[in-house]
Amino acid sequence: MSRPPGAVAVTAAALLTPLADDLDGFTAALLAGRSAVTLPAAADDGAEPLAVAALDGFTVAGWAQRHLADDPETAARLRKVAGRAALPARTAACVALRAVRDSGLTRDQLAEGTALIVAGSNLALAHQAETVIGHARNPGRLRASYALTHLDVDVVGTVGELAGIHGEGWTLGGASASGTLALVQAARTIAAGWADRVLVVAPVAELSPVEAESFRRSSAMAHEQFRDEPARMCRPFDRDRQGFVRGEAAAAVVLERPDAARERGAEVLAEIIGHGQRLDARRGTAPDAAGQAAAMRAALSTAGLTPDDIDYVNAHGTGSVLGDETEAASVRQVFGSRTSYRVNSTKPLTGHGLAAAGLIEAVAVIGQLRAGAVHPNPNLEHAITDLPLVGRTAEPRPLRTALSNSFAFGGINASVVIRAQP
Repeated sequence: MSRPPGAVAVTAAALLTPLADDLDGFTAALLAGRSAVTLPAAADDGAEPLAVAALDGFTVAGWAQRHLADDPETAARLRKVAGRAALPARTAACVALRAVRDSGLTRDQLAEGTALIVAGSNLALAHQAETVIGHARNPGRLRASYALTHLDVDVVGTVGELAGIHGEGWTLGGASASGTLALVQAARTIAAGWADRVLVVAPVAELSPVEAESFRRSSAMAHEQFRDEPARMCRPFDRDRQGFVRGEAAAAVVLERPDAARERGAEVLAEIIGHGQRLDARRGTAPDAAGQAAAMRAALSTAGLTPDDIDYVNAHGTGSVLGDETEAASVRQVFGSRTSYRVNSTKPLTGHGLAAAGLIEAVAVIGQLRAGAVHPNPNLEHAITDLPLVGRTAEPRPLRTALSNSFAFGGINASVVIRAQP
């Protein structure tokens, strides 16, 4: 199969999730259908707890002990630069360092010709809320560093310093589509010759109790059924779906020109060969099947493929009552009645990573392509669609090319086509 002119190689993929913090462990957990979703204990104020796939116990020091035991100098630098940052910057720093190490790139290579894109906006909402409440109670304890730590650009600065990147760098926000949009922009950046490679980082995106409660009140977040079995609460494409479950996760990937990766002898995990992004041209939260289908078709077009070339679709699939029905319709518009491909959603296992979701799920696609198997839809008991959904157990399949979808509030639709390596 020929390589599209805009194809980029993925030469590293790093993760920080409640399921695992390495690609092989993450893939194994997905194929086993293991969910990280739990229900926290009730809060002291008696508020109803919301299910979450949480990074319980995560610390920069603990991560460094696991991943940088052979490099105490970098571990010390990580603690110094990121140790007192907000959670998004701390998680971004960890996955970025892991991706850079796994890529085999030198400090000099990173300094020249490398761009940095951080996926997401409004990342540190919990940090902001905690600081405001703390300031109201004790104004004298406000840290001057809050002037920086509340900003999304602190993630850019933290990762840039630790990785030694001097090229272009910025944040790219698109709500739940941010991770996929960052991949799209990274591929375009390399194709345009603006950078030789791009480090794409998607930090954990925090919600304060206010945002979480607003999602609950709007019926966007699952909170009523299956509270005695929280792993069953996120139910994409199932009759009993009730909304999304939040997940705390971060990811980072290194993208390069395929010829450059080959020249330096790097292992290529997969290639991103197509991408598409379209707007619904309307404000609000209601999804639009036509806009979603347009993004998928644009991704296929840039890849030089037809729907018949796709073996697997990783759906946005949040478990939303309206969202899943709309996505099922849009996938059917693109793929017709064909049944030889498979569809699943990663969110019942990882939770919805918000701004990071698209990148987490792209890495999940890469893991499945490499494993030659698709992970189950473990909570699919009464399907609402006749799409060729994966059942409740993993399915070994010959996989070559996959499509990954991300759709966001504000009518933002994005898709990428990912191809396995031989």
